[in-house]
Amino acid sequence: MTEEARWPHSPDPQTDVVLDAKGLRALAHPVRVQLIGLLRRHGPSTATRLAERMGLTSGATSYHLRQLAAAGFVAEDAERGNARERWWKSVHQSTWWTDMDLADQEPEAALGYMQSIVAAHTLTMQRALNSFETMPRDWRHAADFSDWALQLTPEEARSLSAELAAVIGRYRKVGEAAPEQAERVTVGIQLLPDLEGGSDDHDADGEDRP
Repeated sequence: MTEEARWPHSPDPQTDVVLDAKGLRALAHPVRVQLIGLLRRHGPSTATRLAERMGLTSGATSYHLRQLAAAGFVAEDAERGNARERWWKSVHQSTWWTDMDLADQEPEAALGYMQSIVAAHTLTMQRALNSFETMPRDWRHAADFSDWALQLTPEEARSLSAELAAVIGRYRKVGEAAPEQAERVTVGIQLLPDLEGGSDDHDADGEDRP
């Protein structure tokens, strides 16, 4: 099933990028996925500033930015910088993987990309956890790290994914007009088969909570 069929909206050619084999190979590295995420969230930046944020050398971030530029994910920001300092910006707002056959055609790149996404999600959760004690009380109560164990067929799993996406699609996206108290929120969905697990690993109600 394609991404367009699962989610209640489709890629916007004006703002989104759909992965092809070249793009998949370019993103098969956690540093590059993180770089794109930072540029999309915080806007244009330099290799030096990105390196400081990520705990890397500017040489490392410069190399990965050039690789991303060659694949069309980032570009130099002509309105910023000078001869000594190059600024980079993200070309797109979001990335779509709609052709799942690429996983068969480019297995190493597909695995590398998915590992990079998992690493990025883990980093996002760790940052939230690190700031948990200083969060406003209302946001501490709103934060959620729950997971549930279900028994589903592949068809039911796809149906559940589509239903969850439909619910998320009803809420305000980043960039839309929002109330003053609204904050950026990350919602992650991991619907993963546990092919080696057993039904005895969970509580009777099938729910795992921290």
